[in-house]
Amino acid sequence: MQSVLNTTQNTFSFKSVFLDFKEITKAGLAISVLFSSIAGYFLGVNDENPFQWSVLILLTIGGYCMVGASNAYNQVIEKDLDALMDRTKNRPVPSGRMSPRVALVVASLLTVIGISMLYYINPKSAMFGAVSIFLYTSVYTPLKTVTSLSVFVGAFPGAIPFMLGWVAATGNFGIEAGTLFLIQFFWQFPHFWAIGWFLYDDYKKAGIFMLPTTKKDKGTALQIILYTVWLIIASLLPSLGFTGRLFITPWAAVLVFLLGVWMLFYAVRLYKLRTPKAARTLMLVSVSYISLLQLVYIIDKFLR
Repeated sequence: MQSVLNTTQNTFSFKSVFLDFKEITKAGLAISVLFSSIAGYFLGVNDENPFQWSVLILLTIGGYCMVGASNAYNQVIEKDLDALMDRTKNRPVPSGRMSPRVALVVASLLTVIGISMLYYINPKSAMFGAVSIFLYTSVYTPLKTVTSLSVFVGAFPGAIPFMLGWVAATGNFGIEAGTLFLIQFFWQFPHFWAIGWFLYDDYKKAGIFMLPTTKKDKGTALQIILYTVWLIIASLLPSLGFTGRLFITPWAAVLVFLLGVWMLFYAVRLYKLRTPKAARTLMLVSVSYISLLQLVYIIDKFLR
């Protein structure tokens, strides 16, 4: 009987540790970010830099560790703020299930493992991974309670994963990787401002104001529309023939444009309605947009 109880307790313990690890690394977010890196890798492979399973596996594990480390550091730094917000108060650190010291050890281990794996691919991948962690934890996170410009700063590490995949495949940062960076950079603004809009009251409890005007007003909604337009333009650049080996055919450009119009429709809808529901819908559409865009790029490359 005692053996059964011990087995049950051990199982529960392992399950709890696994769930806390998922939460402190924000597994759902990390996997979605990882998808961008993998997409960038497939776009980067070519005859000179052929597909390699070993590189893809290293990029996958290293990329997850990179994002997971950033999220873990963030939760250590913001443990007191997280305790104030409904959506974050049950995270491992603010809830007391994990001590800040343990979380810091986890974050440090993930940093070492992630950067080491990216370095094994090539030094430039490791450099961009390290820059991403540094900007996210040391610049973006502290600025969140100081200025709404934190979203601008956070857009830099947020835009790295897409182009990181290209750099992992080719070992080079050029016009192609720069274009992938630009696309995901502009995407950050409508995406995170939509989040900041429908979670406005929760963020307010912690003194965090993500919206550019600090209010849910027409000024913020207008900027969301403008950055969505810039996103559409950036997404169509590969169809113009000025982005090196990163190129999409006219039919793919039409699909990319239609995806952009789809997202722009919901950005305009937010401008008209200015409701949390409209903002949440835009956020969900933005997530679908970036994933579908990357799939169109990849399918177009391998079909032509």
